[in-house]
Amino acid sequence: MNKIRIVTDSTSYISKEFTEREDVKVVPLNYIFDDVTFKEGFKGEYDEFFKKLESTKLFPKTSQPSAGEFYDVFKESLEEYDEVIAIVLSSKLSGTYNSAVLAKNMLEDKKVTIIDSETSASNLRFLVEDALSMVKEGKSSEEIIEYINQKKKNMHILLTTGTLEYLSRGGRLSSFQSTLGNMLSIKPIIELQEGELKLIEKVRGSNKAINYIIDKIPESVTKISICQILNMDEAIRVKENLSRKFPKAEISIDELGPVIGAHLGPKAIGICFY
Repeated sequence: MNKIRIVTDSTSYISKEFTEREDVKVVPLNYIFDDVTFKEGFKGEYDEFFKKLESTKLFPKTSQPSAGEFYDVFKESLEEYDEVIAIVLSSKLSGTYNSAVLAKNMLEDKKVTIIDSETSASNLRFLVEDALSMVKEGKSSEEIIEYINQKKKNMHILLTTGTLEYLSRGGRLSSFQSTLGNMLSIKPIIELQEGELKLIEKVRGSNKAINYIIDKIPESVTKISICQILNMDEAIRVKENLSRKFPKAEISIDELGPVIGAHLGPKAIGICFY
């Protein structure tokens, strides 16, 4: 039976303990803030970044890992494993997938597969967890790849923000739209559709925004994650609500890191589910 290593990137927002326990390799994306380049870290390490984002008018830039970083991880993995399956952030959100493909090509005939997850955050984590479970069950790489490519089509992310300011800073809204929207307590509903973030609705007030998102979750849901940025109290409240509504679903709370979270800002909250 071939030994298979699962590789992902930092926007899966899995914990460091998980990577060590499961022997998963995480290739970090980068963000540049106040002219300093940082590697995106692990879950539990993001608060300082968001507190700084709150207290400054600066806006970070983000960049994908280099092909060389993926190459090093793949090469090291293949010294111990027979195959590598890398499941990475949507190619429509970042060049991360392209960097991984370049690294695979540098390794020529080695058994490396790159999967464009067409998603991010908790949904990317779900795919990594499912792939790991299949490895433990002795499934072949072909079976795992086919499963992931099917599963990613049935995943959803819906998000809303605490303020429109960060969408404005990131160039997705004009400052006038942001100011007016904040005065009217307008909350955008953003959905990840076919690998891209799209504004699908605007509602007034946080409660309406969260209820709108919850109403989109089908009764057949099996896994839900509430993604939040410096908004744990609200996330716990939402989790209690979801637990009553979907008693059979597995529900968790996750953090969003700098690369995805910078555009949403502190107090953002979202729900990932399949």
